[in-house]
Amino acid sequence: MPDPLVGRRITLDGDVAADIADAERALLESDRLASALVDTEALARLLLRAESVASSRIEGLEVGPRRLLRAEAARYSGHDVGDITAAEVLANIDAMAWAVDCAPQGADIRLDDLLEIHRRLLTGGPAATWAGEVRREQNWIGGSAYHPCTAAYVPPPPEAVPSLLADLVAFCNGEDLPAVAQAALAHAQFETIHPFVDGNGRTGRALIHMVLRRRGMVRRTLPPVSLVLSTWSRDYVTGLMQTRYTGAADAAPALVGANGWMMLFASACRRAADDVRAFEEACVALQTAWRRRLGPVRSKSATDLILKALPGAPVLTVQVASALTGRSVQAVNDAVTRLVGADVLKQTTLGRRNRAFEAPEVIRSFIDLERRLASPVGDTRMAAPKRRVPHRPRRS
Repeated sequence: MPDPLVGRRITLDGDVAADIADAERALLESDRLASALVDTEALARLLLRAESVASSRIEGLEVGPRRLLRAEAARYSGHDVGDITAAEVLANIDAMAWAVDCAPQGADIRLDDLLEIHRRLLTGGPAATWAGEVRREQNWIGGSAYHPCTAAYVPPPPEAVPSLLADLVAFCNGEDLPAVAQAALAHAQFETIHPFVDGNGRTGRALIHMVLRRRGMVRRTLPPVSLVLSTWSRDYVTGLMQTRYTGAADAAPALVGANGWMMLFASACRRAADDVRAFEEACVALQTAWRRRLGPVRSKSATDLILKALPGAPVLTVQVASALTGRSVQAVNDAVTRLVGADVLKQTTLGRRNRAFEAPEVIRSFIDLERRLASPVGDTRMAAPKRRVPHRPRRS
């Protein structure tokens, strides 16, 4: 039974407060510099995708970047996705996008928002029966499927969940703590309450971004915090468990546990912000190289607009490119032919015979980002990844 957050005395140790301040500066700076990318919306879409993939992977949903991008393009084109795992990850992307859109700076977070995120996550999946519904039964983590006697963790009984969720939402709408500390504690409390039969982890990680967006830490980007936490999976679980102290909420061990978790979370935010900046620079370098290969490109032409959109839509059809750019199918066809000739795009298929095009260099950068964030030192060639990652693509 977690103690309520509202009114709880939360003391930040000096080192923890310094780490949180560093993380907030990194998030703000990364978000400010995001405008350097030609199409900030494209970067935001790609980072949203990376964060959603990581959050899904923590739950055991494995899908590679190319497979996901093709499934996403198929859905956008009106074709059957035909991939149950990819469809679940796409639902996570939709839920995460809705989460950050419904929590602009200064707006209150509501319980209905969390229920809607959960509904979007589970609708159409194997756990759709419980979509958008607070649990009405006891659940637990680990141990036997039949009883909680050997479970690793047993959350509060169902009758306690509504009041705990009300307290959590009220805490999320306060501003007494630094934003990163607030997001850390809100996420830990949500996972402790475990208010749903399924989908708690993904909903709880969406809540992180709602708090950061509401507090103005991020407006243009979505730092892939879950990618870092999935790399530090053992520390992540240990950090959450440290916040679950049996005793008074203001007891010394309880404060030590909370501070340990906030320090880990701040480090994850700072690492995610740093890698966002590196990834953005890689995207800018790619676009510069493309334009050098192509020669003069007329501003606002179909070619120009596709180049700007590719980081966020690296697999597309002519119809999708036409919708993204607002240019005619004929103009897009001509632009795609030019981009294929310059090795910016490569023809592929969606399903059995639907023609599509992909930007291999963007997909490679996406995979490189995931691999970099999986390494403790940010480079899998120097330190092996701490989780399963896509293979590094062979360069031509």
